[in-house]
Amino acid sequence: MKKALVIGINNYPNAPLTGAVNDAKSISYLLKTNGNDSKNFEVKFHDEIKTRGELLKLIVAFFDLDTEADMGLLYFAGHGYVNELGGFIVTPDHESYNEGIAMNDILGLANKSKIRNKIIILDCCKSGIFGTPTENGSITPIETGTTILTSSRKNEPSKEINGHGVFTNLLIEGLKGGAADVRGHISPGGLYAYIDQALGAHEQRPVFKTNVIEFVQLRSINPQVPLSTLRKLIEYFHRPSDSLQLDPSFEDTNSNDVEHEVIEPYADPKNVLIFKDLQKLESVGLIIPIGEEHMYYAAMRSKSCKLTSLGHHYWRLAREDRI
Repeated sequence: MKKALVIGINNYPNAPLTGAVNDAKSISYLLKTNGNDSKNFEVKFHDEIKTRGELLKLIVAFFDLDTEADMGLLYFAGHGYVNELGGFIVTPDHESYNEGIAMNDILGLANKSKIRNKIIILDCCKSGIFGTPTENGSITPIETGTTILTSSRKNEPSKEINGHGVFTNLLIEGLKGGAADVRGHISPGGLYAYIDQALGAHEQRPVFKTNVIEFVQLRSINPQVPLSTLRKLIEYFHRPSDSLQLDPSFEDTNSNDVEHEVIEPYADPKNVLIFKDLQKLESVGLIIPIGEEHMYYAAMRSKSCKLTSLGHHYWRLAREDRI
């Protein structure tokens, strides 16, 4: 069971936002299904919250001590605030020293929850303070199974552009597939890396904190390379340090059926199929030709190919039957 609570608040009396609700709707839509339309998260979406009490009730119910789930994801887009007491997600009824819900309290609820893996994603100003000591030195630890991804550091604003948050706009693209690994899996760490690289030198920097002991998959898309092809890594390379000898028989254009100079050994259907797999694996950085720039020339000049460091990783996954 995977469940998500997605919240977007635009309607702040003195400082309305334009993108928080749009962002929350987009996140809700993406979390509900995977790229192949299979069911993913059971999502509860809210955008009409007016008071601290309403929001706190939703969050407490989400992390209910009697609720067990494999994964729970809390997403919030709105205003954030920091004072000497710590960080807060802000509600429309905020007032001085009653700005909303303390981030420390949210972390405390997550720590006590029976949900196996908790993911908390915040797109609000100064959200990077989540999970850090307060000014008076007190701290709520990040317990095992909890991951935090925030839109900015603890002293930074989180910006909106053209009706969307800068951070969540990239988060959406990452969930659509930009942050997927070769198998099509999208993890919190992969999302952070994607967003961090996409922002480049932008002054707003995302923050990632985690304490997990297992891989967490937020969403999946169709893999860049068929899983059946990835599993063949251990067939083509018996050990990760091995190289695979090529020759012209691997290249399907090296045939008398094609009008150009051909050389022996001529294209062999069996080797041609292997070579097509190898080219797919090269396209996603898992193998490289040795001594040549392209796989075509490695074959035509009887060179070899080998696994990259990333290829070693997927070779091990295939050997462990995790693909």
